[in-house]
Amino acid sequence: MKIEKQDLIIESKKLGGKVVLVSGNFNILHPGHIRLLRFAKECGDTLVVAVNSDEVIQDPNYLNEQHRLEVISSLEYIDYAFINSQPIESLIKEIKPWAVVKGQEYENIFNSEKSVLESLGGKLIFSSGSSRYSSYSYLGSKSVSADVLPEKLNGYLLRHNIIRENVLSIIDKFCHQNILVIGDTIVDQYIQCNAVGMSQEDPTIVVTPDESKLFLGGAGIVAGHAKSLGADNVKYYSVVGQDDHAEFVHQRLNDYGIEPFVYSDDTRPTILKTRYRVGAKTLLRVNEVRSHDISESLQSAIRSDLKSAIESADVLLFSDFNYGMLPQNLVDEIIHLANGKSVILAADSQTSSQVGDISRFKNMDLITPTEKEIRVALKNDKDGLVVLAQKLTKDSNCKNLLVTLADEGILIHHPTIKNWENDRVKALSANLVDPAGAGDCLFTASAIALAAGATIWEAAFIGSVAAACQVSNVGNQPINAKRFRRAIDLFW
Repeated sequence: MKIEKQDLIIESKKLGGKVVLVSGNFNILHPGHIRLLRFAKECGDTLVVAVNSDEVIQDPNYLNEQHRLEVISSLEYIDYAFINSQPIESLIKEIKPWAVVKGQEYENIFNSEKSVLESLGGKLIFSSGSSRYSSYSYLGSKSVSADVLPEKLNGYLLRHNIIRENVLSIIDKFCHQNILVIGDTIVDQYIQCNAVGMSQEDPTIVVTPDESKLFLGGAGIVAGHAKSLGADNVKYYSVVGQDDHAEFVHQRLNDYGIEPFVYSDDTRPTILKTRYRVGAKTLLRVNEVRSHDISESLQSAIRSDLKSAIESADVLLFSDFNYGMLPQNLVDEIIHLANGKSVILAADSQTSSQVGDISRFKNMDLITPTEKEIRVALKNDKDGLVVLAQKLTKDSNCKNLLVTLADEGILIHHPTIKNWENDRVKALSANLVDPAGAGDCLFTASAIALAAGATIWEAAFIGSVAAACQVSNVGNQPINAKRFRRAIDLFW
């Protein structure tokens, strides 16, 4: 048998990684399987799972091999799974794993793989995992269903004469683009917990943490989305603290293939947002942040680096979380640098636990506020949504406006010479797991699409599909380009 992802295994070994192999039928995935596989992943660096084929099992009562493989592949901590029809001894000779993991119940019986494994310098490990693990991993779990519901478009593609060939041509042009991203770097920490109950001493919910995972968030993931969507070159401008989380940021930027212009500021610890989750719900979020403006010397360094980069840029994205990374003087000077250049300017400025003002980003090709962010910027809590959109468009002199409305989708507001046009795209997600990052993905994909020649109607569609794919994951992770293209194809 030829392993299709042999390169993954080889690369792991080159880096000193330990490859761990688990094999089995996995007919109905149950908590025992989850605990075993989680333990196996903790034993090494790359977890490979061989799912026994229908030919090997020869039992008509078992689920078919493709279904069993799909379920196993949906687990986030499995690096590669495949259908296996050969004897375990032959498979071990081919993969040469560092270890094979089997359940505790196999320890005191004959194991045919032991001798061949030891002859290759490997080891056989027995464990059934820990009962502390939940039966499902919510941190980074992958959906096995479709990401989008095409029927929600209600004739949108027809109304705007959007055809598949044009959309694919736009997406293909992403790879020719040079992207600049500037904004606040945030590290998102997800702590998955088990709910124990209520404290007897006071009305406090008691949880025990099971697993923790860090994600690159804020403007950093905007850069990550731009790169994963296919942009040729992505430069990222930001500030971090002098701490361990700054090291994590640099590592993730390197992993994503982003060129960093990230400055260190000992007065501002790297922003950390910690979410405590039980099941698929967030129970509490804790923000650790200092939000004073960055110093004049840092602003000067950023201006200097941007000045030359903007000459060859196709898109400049302001990803503003209002934690002091983008003082008004710096924003105005960057916009001035872009004047007369053929660069698409786009801005997103968040108002949630903090207060921002999207209207301060003038002359943008695209802005993507929420309804709340418009009302805060205009100090207007009375007018209807379309009137608000038109007032913000006039106030900020932006060319296109996408109002994000959470599970209601987006309102598209496009000013024309005499008036304006509006339309709506409903939220297209078929599998909402975590809404964090939907707006970042919509913002990034729509702006890049505009730079690739899309109309605002095409860009809004492309961005909406990207956002639907994003919310199928826990945590703000770079969008999977293949998954995104598969989702696009579902609309035709």
